Amino acid sequence: MELTADMFAEEVEAAAASFDRHIVCLDKSPEECRASLDSLLGKALEAYVNRGPGLRHGIALDTQVTIILSQVDDHELPMCGIYFNLHSPYKQARQPAGK
Repeated sequence: MELTADMFAEEVEAAAASFDRHIVCLDKSPEECRASLDSLLGKALEAYVNRGPGLRHGIALDTQVTIILSQVDDHELPMCGIYFNLHSPYKQARQPAGK
């Protein structure tokens, strides 16, 4: 079975709605988030289809979103997980110990 982004439309729609409703993001508008979701899903699909023997996942991410396609035993279609990465623009870099 050939995998296409359309097979995961429900997951992408739910993530886009969640972003629009719950996520505070200084870097992306809801439209830019949707474009990122579409792009990342394409990359995750490519990684999943071209994964090596014994590997079960295809992953794509940027600084705000991670998409994971995971092989599920007894299912032809992989599970699609879309995660919003927690990030604060106010987080400061850690100083090395002793400085």
